[in-house]
Amino acid sequence: MARKPTKELRRGWTTGACATAATKAALARLWGGGFPDEVTITLPKGETPVFALAHRDAGPGWAEAGITKDAGDDPDVTHGALVIARVAASGGGVTFRAGQGVGTVTMPGLPVAAGEPAINPVPRRMIGEVVAEQAALFGRAPDVEVTLSIPGGEALARKTWNPRLGIRGGLSILGTTGVVRPFSCAAWIASIHRGIDVARAAGQTHVAGCTGATSEQAVQALYDLPDFAMLDMGDFAGGLLKYLARHPVAHVTIGGGIGKMTKLAQGAGDLHSGRSQVDMAQLSQWSEALALAPVADANTALEALERAGPALAHEVAHRALGEVQRRLEPSGIVADLVIVDRAGAVIARAGQ
Repeated sequence: MARKPTKELRRGWTTGACATAATKAALARLWGGGFPDEVTITLPKGETPVFALAHRDAGPGWAEAGITKDAGDDPDVTHGALVIARVAASGGGVTFRAGQGVGTVTMPGLPVAAGEPAINPVPRRMIGEVVAEQAALFGRAPDVEVTLSIPGGEALARKTWNPRLGIRGGLSILGTTGVVRPFSCAAWIASIHRGIDVARAAGQTHVAGCTGATSEQAVQALYDLPDFAMLDMGDFAGGLLKYLARHPVAHVTIGGGIGKMTKLAQGAGDLHSGRSQVDMAQLSQWSEALALAPVADANTALEALERAGPALAHEVAHRALGEVQRRLEPSGIVADLVIVDRAGAVIARAGQ
C-alpha cells in the first residue's frame, strides 16, 4: 500500500508575484506618502496573498520596496532572495528596467525580446495592473518606470538555465500563476521548452538532451556544441521529445548513464527513480538473447552491465534510440544516443 505524505507541502510565491507586491508598496510611498507594513495583490487565478515588506527606501521622485521570496517547500534557488521594486515617474505608461541581479535578454526565442529586461509577460501584466489600480486610487497618471532588482541575483543565475538562454546579468522575473507549487515538474519542463525555442530561434540545427552533468559534458565535447544547444533534460525525456516532435530541429542527441537509458529503452518517458524502474527481467532477456553473462539476479542496470560487458550497453543504446525515434515520429528529426559511465567515458552509441 502506498504511504501518504506525512504533511502537505507548502506552496510559495513566484518572483513575479513578489515583484508585483513590491511595486504596489513602493507606489504607496511614492504617491501616498507612506509605506504599508504589508500589501495584498490579486494573482491571475484570483488568489490574494499578503506580503510583508522586508525593505523600504525613498528619495526625491522615487521609492522602493522589497519582498523576501518564500518558495514554500520547493527547492527553488531564489528562495529567500530579496525582490526589490523601485518606482519613479516616467514619460508615458509603464516601462521596465533591469536593476542589480535581474538579467537582460540577449537572444531571440524567449517571450521577451532581445535587449529587454528578463521580466516575463505575466509579471509585466500584473505590475501594469497594480500601477493602474494605484494610479486610480491616488489620482495619478499611470506613468511609471519600474526597476526590479534581486541583490545577489547574478550569482544565483549561474544555477539556472539563464546563461544558456542568453539571459545575461542575473535572474528572470517569472511566473504565470504567481504560485510556486512544490517539486513541480512543470517548471523544469517549461525550461526545456524555452531552451528548444532559443536554439531554434538562433538557427541551431543540433541540440542535445542529457540526464545530468556527466553525460552533458561528454556529449558536448563529442559534438562541440554551444552551451545554448545543451538542454538540461534531467529525468524528463518524454517532455523533451514531445516538444521537439512539435517544434523540430534537424538533429537531437540524447545522453545519459546505463540506468536511465535502460528505462528509456523500456519505454519510460519519466526517468526519475520514484516514477519508473528498470525492468530487470527484461534486461536479463536482452542479455540472454546476446549470449552474454547471466544477469537475472543483478540488482541494478549498472551491475548487469558490469557482468555482461559492453555488448549489453550497445543493445540498450540501440533500443533506447528506437524509443526516441518512436516518440519523435513523424517529425523527421535525426536522432542519436550516447551512454556514458560514471567517469564520463562513452561506453555505447547508437545512430551516430
